Amino acid sequence: MTLYRLDEHEPSIDASARVADTASVIGQVVLGARSSIGPRCVLRGDNEPITVGAGSHLEDGVMLHADPGFPMTIGADVTVERHVMLHGCTIGDGSVVGEDTVALNGAVVGRECIVATGALLTEGKVFPDRSLISGRPAKVTGQVDDAEAARLVQRARELAAR
Repeated sequence: MTLYRLDEHEPSIDASARVADTASVIGQVVLGARSSIGPRCVLRGDNEPITVGAGSHLEDGVMLHADPGFPMTIGADVTVERHVMLHGCTIGDGSVVGEDTVALNGAVVGRECIVATGALLTEGKVFPDRSLISGRPAKVTGQVDDAEAARLVQRARELAAR
């Protein structure tokens, strides 16, 4: 892994977190317990903090960035699939973000949500807990039931433990 100090900020990585050798973690980044960062991920905390919660898993090629005034927050037990770009947004605990999704400044995904592959979450758009989110631009297209919500959390924990 490549860790970069930026000005007075350097990444803070929990001892139980795992970061792939080819990932880059830059500046104001906090990785929680049991989190995992896959190959070719870039977490660039040069403007605002980036936080990845406990037990969350970022798959290959995920890009995280934050503009001034828009911190980047991923809650606990979240799965972010391959080639996702998250920019100054918030992803709630227990959610999954499908491959090739883009989320822009100020977008908020509630707890235990499913963001479908290829969704575009526009600036400032807020999605309630347990939403099924899809489309370009994204909108709520369904609800996540209790059983599916439990599977989302379990999946994140299994992936982060690999």
